[in-house]
Amino acid sequence: MVDADQTFVIVGGGLAGAKAAETLRAEGFSGRVILICDERDHPYERPPLSKGYLLGKEERDSVFVHEPAWYARNDIELHLGQTVDAIDRTAKTVHFGDDGTLVHYDKLLLVTGAEPRRLDIPGTDLAGVHHLRRLAHSERLKHVLAALGRDNGHLVIAGAGWIGLEIAAAAREYGAEVTVVEPEPTPLHSVLGPELGQLFADLHREHGVRFHFGARLTEITGQDGMVLAARTDDGEEHPAHDVLAAIGAAPRTGLAEAAGLEIADRAHGGGVAVDERLRTSDPDIYAAGDVAAFHHTLFGTRLRVEHWANALNGGPAAARAMLGRDTTYDRVPYFFSDQYDVGLEYSGWAPPGTYDQVVIRGDAGKREFIAFWVKEGRVLAGMNVNVWDVTEPIQQLIRTGAEVDTEALADPRVPLDSLVP
Repeated sequence: MVDADQTFVIVGGGLAGAKAAETLRAEGFSGRVILICDERDHPYERPPLSKGYLLGKEERDSVFVHEPAWYARNDIELHLGQTVDAIDRTAKTVHFGDDGTLVHYDKLLLVTGAEPRRLDIPGTDLAGVHHLRRLAHSERLKHVLAALGRDNGHLVIAGAGWIGLEIAAAAREYGAEVTVVEPEPTPLHSVLGPELGQLFADLHREHGVRFHFGARLTEITGQDGMVLAARTDDGEEHPAHDVLAAIGAAPRTGLAEAAGLEIADRAHGGGVAVDERLRTSDPDIYAAGDVAAFHHTLFGTRLRVEHWANALNGGPAAARAMLGRDTTYDRVPYFFSDQYDVGLEYSGWAPPGTYDQVVIRGDAGKREFIAFWVKEGRVLAGMNVNVWDVTEPIQQLIRTGAEVDTEALADPRVPLDSLVP
């Protein structure tokens, strides 16, 4: 039974943490809620950092989950710019801050997120090498892209994943020259496979982006502390004024590992291992968002999902579980992206090797279509490109696991709803 004498501590001040705190109060928890964030900014959402805010189309205040006054109004003890450096599971305490603050918890939620992977090559200490994860990164990058566009400068991007492509699109909108270096044969290869990856290569080439596939950066050269060029392992050299590392993100598991919590293996994305209730190997500690590797009952495997919807929904699910509610976290993974005049939504999980065909409904040439990744007649994932209001039936097809007629699936004249059993 949860009562007013209990203290719930949330470590991590991103979307998942802020929504967890909101849910605790909405569900009637009257105890102490402590939210500890290692950034000095109030909790914010990350999609605008590579989309609207980066392009100057959204104001800075629009990225925040709540207005600053909300935390005090809801009696959330918010500690900004504070790092938790230790969890004592026996004493049930967390140690944080420069002054060595120690607080007791009855339940603890880890939403420590992920960190961008760094390029392990010479030259990364130069001033023009960037990452994108935090609000400060986006603010800096916004000024860089504007300057590159103004001066006809060159940006080299390492990685053709979602962040790499969204930054490429933003850079071209600013007028910068862009080269993307990617070891796989197509963009988004590990997510979409070769069938759809080529579509994104064509989209970006139409907007002036140059790709260098099948290669990795080996060195960033410079002069007087500034970037001059980026070299690849096949001997090519690309002129560059700035370089962006967009080679993925690693879960921030250090705190959990030091506390002796179970960590998922790399095959399942690493991360803090949690069950379907987002509970770790310690029954009083939970994890959600980018750092959590949860057992997904729908796909029968452990997944670590690094997208906005997982933080949006995972934080509240963990909060309800902490309160003792009957909770099973089995949301269909979902994310969205905007690149130039192409908007898309992706639902499901179908990495290369898990499906036997891709079914296209609509006109892929006009970039108005839905793609379905199918195995033995069952939909594993779906992506709608410039086609809207279809996420619900796509997710229903995935969730039911029912065998569908692939010819009907490909036929735009057949309503998607009619294929859901």
